[in-house]
Amino acid sequence: MHAITIAEPGGPEALRWTEVAEPEVASDEVLIEVVAAGVNRADALQRQGAYPPPAGSPPYPGMEVSGRIVELGDGVHTWRVGQEVCALIGGGGYAERVAAPAAQVLPVPKGVGLVDAAGLPEVAATVFSNVVDLARLKPGETLLVHGGGSGIGTFAVQLGKALGAHVVATARKGKHERLLELGADRVIDYTAEDFAETTNADVILDIMGAAYLKQNVKALNDGGRLVVIGLQGGRKGELDLGALLAKRGTVAATALRSRTAAQKAAILRGVREEVWPLVEEGLIRPVIDRIVPIENAAEAHRVLESNEHFGKIILQAKPTGKA
Repeated sequence: MHAITIAEPGGPEALRWTEVAEPEVASDEVLIEVVAAGVNRADALQRQGAYPPPAGSPPYPGMEVSGRIVELGDGVHTWRVGQEVCALIGGGGYAERVAAPAAQVLPVPKGVGLVDAAGLPEVAATVFSNVVDLARLKPGETLLVHGGGSGIGTFAVQLGKALGAHVVATARKGKHERLLELGADRVIDYTAEDFAETTNADVILDIMGAAYLKQNVKALNDGGRLVVIGLQGGRKGELDLGALLAKRGTVAATALRSRTAAQKAAILRGVREEVWPLVEEGLIRPVIDRIVPIENAAEAHRVLESNEHFGKIILQAKPTGKA
């Protein structure tokens, strides 16, 4: 089969459509014929040599896919061959076929196309595990979403609104109207306004890390919860513990890819039980910026790193129609 491999760490040009060995299917896995794969920041970091895949995962990028099951491991009885699914995986999604743990596979939600479904597993698992499981967002609370125009951001805005929260997002000016259409109550142009001066939040979902640490703490309400899921603004910052203590605030930092198989399975169960019904009701939809042929993965990475996209970028591996 073919997959996008990384010739050597570097820019988007390092991505190559290459012939590789077929994946082996363990007893607790299913083999998926990939129709599409979602593009994520972690893929770009892996391409740069900064974020290797978990042990045992394929060495090429791709953390989420959609497609059809073509083979079952000996111990799998919850899925069937031919079923259309999407899945969260440790790596190897930029390929014609990939083996996925059966516990990390989800049915394609009703009303969502098979290609678009590739953009759901990673963002749904990330946002659910942090905003709902960890931060315990409640109806009536304020959720502040940084990077509102990203795949994570567009999903978080919709989930927060569906859960009854007041949602504020930060984004470049050109993305404001679309975020308001998704349900954001207010959008802040981070290039022109200090969000900490105008926002008080109960939960903050942050992709920036060090660059926003001081402002995030300032923006927290009493008892507020700051969850850091990205470090686009740096790894090391100064935390004013006195300011945090005065607000009885909490700071947490999490990563999805490095979690154990059991932890990922538990997150995906929660997504299927609590988030998929919201998708099927139309309260949340995948927001797709563009669909790129998988052979042109380098172009998809260039768009991702330009920050000009809105929502997810998808790689399409093959037509959706059944052979």
